[in-house]
Amino acid sequence: MAETQQKVKKPTAPASPLSVLQRFRILIRTAQRHSQWIERQSGVTGAQLWALQELREANGLRVGELANRMALHQSTTSNMIDRLEGSGLVRKERTSADQRVVRLYLTEEGAELLARAPSPARGVLPEALRLMDDEGLESLQNELDKLLRQIKHLDEGFGMQPLPFTE
Repeated sequence: MAETQQKVKKPTAPASPLSVLQRFRILIRTAQRHSQWIERQSGVTGAQLWALQELREANGLRVGELANRMALHQSTTSNMIDRLEGSGLVRKERTSADQRVVRLYLTEEGAELLARAPSPARGVLPEALRLMDDEGLESLQNELDKLLRQIKHLDEGFGMQPLPFTE
């Protein structure tokens, strides 16, 4: 029977406002660094690479469906798709039944770029959240909701915009 390695947890200091703030900084800076690395390596932004990944998994999505999968505003997603189409990485097709419906497809060039791009294609933060179990996600969301209620003058629309370093 093969032995499995267990990660040894380092003792953590008691939680404090500053220690939590430091963790936010680590998360944001790590995500920022990964996104910058993606752009240097692949020539597309982190959000654009994520969109390509979503289309690889579900070719033929509509813009609104892609926006939902990425938790972005539809107009933000539409602008991003226009840039990807201009670069030859995505193509749009109107369905014959309803010319208003536009489907998005990964081109061969888009698939090749995605195949050689750094991973995770979604970015380190979305991927880490995707890998969390339901209980952990619910707990994290509840605690973040409590934190957000403490902040005055929140703009809820920010939740539908990519982080500044991914777009």
